[in-house]
Amino acid sequence: MTKMTLDRAMTIVKTALDKGHEMKLNPLTVAVLDDGGHLIAFAKEGGGPLRYNVAFGKAHGAVGMGRSSRALGKMGEERPMFMQALIDASGGKLVPVPGGVLAKDADGTVVGGVGVSGDTSDNDAACAIAGIEAAGLVAED
Repeated sequence: MTKMTLDRAMTIVKTALDKGHEMKLNPLTVAVLDDGGHLIAFAKEGGGPLRYNVAFGKAHGAVGMGRSSRALGKMGEERPMFMQALIDASGGKLVPVPGGVLAKDADGTVVGGVGVSGDTSDNDAACAIAGIEAAGLVAED
């Protein structure tokens, strides 16, 4: 089974940041979690002190619920009370907006999640996807 190694996580972080530079985005924050929701790698280029919480929360929600933070946001629109219950159950560590992308292996098994914060949510997601794919994994946004 494929694992989220430190080498993979560092590739994801570097590529996501490089993609942000290429796209001329605002400074980004990137959090890479394993399939158990544990932080493997993190980088912050700038922004306020909540950037870590947002990036982590996007990735944590994705891993915890087995769907991207974009999908969680859509779920929240349809079922706001349930989404609030999930946010509460996670101790506030779930951010249901795009930018939290699942990382899967070729067989479709979740290996981890990547959360990016700093620009628009769609741009954050694009950077997460670039990082995941550079690490040889499949991105699910």
